[in-house]
Amino acid sequence: MNSTTLKRMTVIALALAGAASAPLRAADLPYRLLQEIPIGGEGGWDYLSVDAVAHRLYVAHASRVVVVDTARAAVVGTITNTPGIHGFALAPELGRGYASCGQNNQAAVVDLATLQALGHVSTGKNPDAILYEPGRREVYAFNGRGSSVTVFDALSGAVTNTTGLPGKPEFAVADAEAGRVYCNIEDRNAVVAIDTRTHQVVNTWLTAPGDEPAGLAIDPTRHRLFVGCHNTCMVMMDSTNGAVLASVPIGQGVDATAFDPGTCLAFSSCGDGTVTIAREGAADAFTVVQTLPTERGARTMALDPTTHRIYLAAARFEPPAPGAAAARPKMIAGSMRILVYGMEAP
Repeated sequence: MNSTTLKRMTVIALALAGAASAPLRAADLPYRLLQEIPIGGEGGWDYLSVDAVAHRLYVAHASRVVVVDTARAAVVGTITNTPGIHGFALAPELGRGYASCGQNNQAAVVDLATLQALGHVSTGKNPDAILYEPGRREVYAFNGRGSSVTVFDALSGAVTNTTGLPGKPEFAVADAEAGRVYCNIEDRNAVVAIDTRTHQVVNTWLTAPGDEPAGLAIDPTRHRLFVGCHNTCMVMMDSTNGAVLASVPIGQGVDATAFDPGTCLAFSSCGDGTVTIAREGAADAFTVVQTLPTERGARTMALDPTTHRIYLAAARFEPPAPGAAAARPKMIAGSMRILVYGMEAP
């Protein structure tokens, strides 16, 4: 084999390897509605959480957590004794989940096999976002009205630390390898970085041009944070130094933000009935590739990184009375459901 032939074979091999590892192209495979999963019941909802390995979706609904089998698209259980539920964090390797119970200022520790509460941990006022940090096997309960975070051992439930925050915390994500937990501070237009060893805030970074940050997602490989902000923009930030690298426009009323490492797509779900999907590219490029129409009010979302599907909670609402002043519409009882979107054919 001569050198020219060897070089050509090497180029072909590298090209094939690059094609095999390249992310899916959203422009070729747009997201579309695949199915709806009835949830029913009374009351509103908050965070959604996915266990991709167990094919489970956990839906914070009124005062309980509804458990959905995503393979069967059916409700398979309910977790009770979670008054004022906001979020549900998952520790699959421990067989446990953790519910933030805003009504009684506690976090419920739940057995994922039996869906029964094993105990409760006292937190600060109105725990909202809740996060399992696998590096140190600790749970972070972010206290919305307490402007603090309560950290406790995931196995024993013993409180490790309570750390003050510079304002109202919203969503949070962890990077175990970097030893950091990141959290949006909604009323300070900022993201804080918390050292998982000391549990102290070590950095506070402004999200400008983004205001009132709500949703938060992370790409730990490229060290990027994706911040969904209420002034209709999603910001891409460097998680090592807080530098804002790019931003894209999104809809109104953002709540959740997600990132799919398999496709390099970031998602922001908004109450105006849209999900903005943006592509993280080379050299800090960040580009909108699709504005997905959903339903008005469908603003909470979770992503399954194995199927690349996204799940949004939605319900039907009564029409406003003629001449009535603008008010929050009344939900039609029993109409809550999960909207499932993906790139495959429905």
